[in-house]
Amino acid sequence: MDEKKVIFSGIQPSGDLTLGSYMGAIKNWVELSEDYNCYYCIVDMHAITVRQVPADLRRRTLEQLAQYIAAGIDPTKNTIFIQSHVPAHAELAWILNCYTMFGELSRMTQFKDKAAKNSDNINAGLFTYPALMAADILLYQADLVPVGDDQRQHVEITRDIANRFNGIYGDVFKLPEVYNPKVGARIMSLTSPENKMSKSDKDKGGCIYIMQSPDDIMRCFKRAVTDSDTWVHYDPENKKGVSNLMQIYAVATGKSFETIESEFTGRGYGDFKTAVGEAVVELLRPVREKASKLIADKAYLESVYKEGAERAAYAANKTLRKVYKKVGFVGK
Repeated sequence: MDEKKVIFSGIQPSGDLTLGSYMGAIKNWVELSEDYNCYYCIVDMHAITVRQVPADLRRRTLEQLAQYIAAGIDPTKNTIFIQSHVPAHAELAWILNCYTMFGELSRMTQFKDKAAKNSDNINAGLFTYPALMAADILLYQADLVPVGDDQRQHVEITRDIANRFNGIYGDVFKLPEVYNPKVGARIMSLTSPENKMSKSDKDKGGCIYIMQSPDDIMRCFKRAVTDSDTWVHYDPENKKGVSNLMQIYAVATGKSFETIESEFTGRGYGDFKTAVGEAVVELLRPVREKASKLIADKAYLESVYKEGAERAAYAANKTLRKVYKKVGFVGK
């Protein structure tokens, strides 16, 4: 029997998890866990490239772990862990920094975006962030990395770094491929549908959170941007707001765009936005309720992240030992 392919993915605990995170990542992770050997990480080391309130970072890290599990990611079938609990991530990141070119890092879109938003804190970690992300992926010899379009560039630079290292030292790292789900990979803001839904969005009305109350969710959808006509039709170029709502509805209900268009023929946007809001409320309700119970069970969450870190470290350290030997470090 063929060995299962490896998947690695992670989300920063730099803000509360959004509907975009759930539909674009976590919901797909659940479906992948039967067929792949999955490593799902809470990437707290990435989060501190932007200043965090320490107590908030700790709280959000544990809440994110609870939401992973509540969403259906089974810790007995998947390796769920906190990035900073596996020192190999930082250790390999330093080595990969030495095989990553300044010009490559300068061209990274996310560095430019984050530097523009945090002009008073353009630190070295923000610049070398892709080397740490490469370490995250390469430590586990990942075959596939589920990412949205905005993160594709990070997988590409990871492949470039791995290729460069392998070219010098032989076949050390597996070259990862992007895994991009067909629907729901990129959920946009409800108020600015040309921008991705983001937990750092200053306009909170544009963002739906997993732990948000049903009333607040409905309020946000009723205020969602559409356009001047009343035709529910999928056209992401000319009808960004409506197309985004259709994508959300498609992921929440499993319906095709054609079915959705037919369902709302002759009906106004008011009916459509209400239906989308109700579908999202029901999609998130069981996740929110289960996560609330798990957050209260600190002992259980601790047992999950400790066991996850042990399993992750076992795999990561095998790769790290090989890298150390290749670059010429004396073994312990």
